[in-house]
Amino acid sequence: MGKKVNPIETASQEIFKDHFGTLIDPRNAQKSHHLLDIIAITILAVLSGANGFIDIEEYAKAKYDWLKGFLSLKNGIPSHDTFGRVFSLINPGDFQESFQSWIKTIAKVTSGEVVAIDGKTLRRSHDKSSNKAAIHMVNAWASNNRVTIGQYKTEEKSNEITAIPELLKILEISGAIVTIDAMGCQTKIAKAILDKDADYLLALKENQGNLHEDVADHFDSAIEQGIDDFNIMFCETVNGGHGRVETRRCYTCSDIDWLELKERWPKLKTIVRIDSERFVDDKTSVHTRYYISSLLASDPEKILNAVRLHWGVENSHHWVLDVAFREDESRIRKGHAAENFSVVRNIAANMMRNETSKKIGIKAKRLRAGWDNKYLLKVLTG
Repeated sequence: MGKKVNPIETASQEIFKDHFGTLIDPRNAQKSHHLLDIIAITILAVLSGANGFIDIEEYAKAKYDWLKGFLSLKNGIPSHDTFGRVFSLINPGDFQESFQSWIKTIAKVTSGEVVAIDGKTLRRSHDKSSNKAAIHMVNAWASNNRVTIGQYKTEEKSNEITAIPELLKILEISGAIVTIDAMGCQTKIAKAILDKDADYLLALKENQGNLHEDVADHFDSAIEQGIDDFNIMFCETVNGGHGRVETRRCYTCSDIDWLELKERWPKLKTIVRIDSERFVDDKTSVHTRYYISSLLASDPEKILNAVRLHWGVENSHHWVLDVAFREDESRIRKGHAAENFSVVRNIAANMMRNETSKKIGIKAKRLRAGWDNKYLLKVLTG
């Protein structure tokens, strides 16, 4: 008599079929292991603390009896070489589509939500023997949902300019506010955001030449002479704790018909200045940043909050990938494996954030999932 399968285990099996069932198997030779088994084991293992293909094989061996209850495993557990080879061959675009399909079941971008687009280099994905540079992933982070909703690979950070429009094509971000650092301050990117029925808030630096200089001069004059005479809106926030005080002052202006370069930027409505003053250990540091936006200046609090949420992506997402998933230490690099495994980490991180019954960090949640199959399935099925 066969083993009775728990309904939750059946539900988890259906999740893998729903989102990865149509993924094309890249292997041409005779296949000893089902592609869906390889993907399911990998995701379960990474949720449970595995950080590489050897870890995944050891996890599967330890959990063989349990996995056999709802996976095929017709020839036992694949070797770590098999896991690595398959992930190096899977088409990254197809795998990204499967990821997008899964994300749509747990997160929907709502009107006004901040979507922060930022890049991260997988530092050890380079391969000197084949002259392969480390890959750079451009991620889209939905701040309210606290999940990654898409990513796109580029070989170098400088190529973010071409990668961002490609990433935007696969996102559903109608009504969102898209924030990007100065690298993405390009007219083509602004248009691509507007084409997705979203608003842009783009950081502005000296590399924009006269535009940066004109905006900076305008705010300098306004602050010196009085912002009311320049139709500038203003807000200020003060936060602190543990001997640290941070004051942020946001100035927004939509009276910009004087701006010579305005017509080059689609639907440019507002220029922004944010002064950040940080007091720590009796030392004060001040930073001033400038932005352009398709939003109106009437709500400086909204614009300041969007900028703060963009700054938070480093702590909310990139830090988690490095500390909880050891992404910066990963030596996965063959073929498409680094890019595809990055998607798996994002799936796992999103699932862990979506599970809120345990008030512990993601690293601890991964340990718990490795010890407790019921908790692992709870994370997986929501």
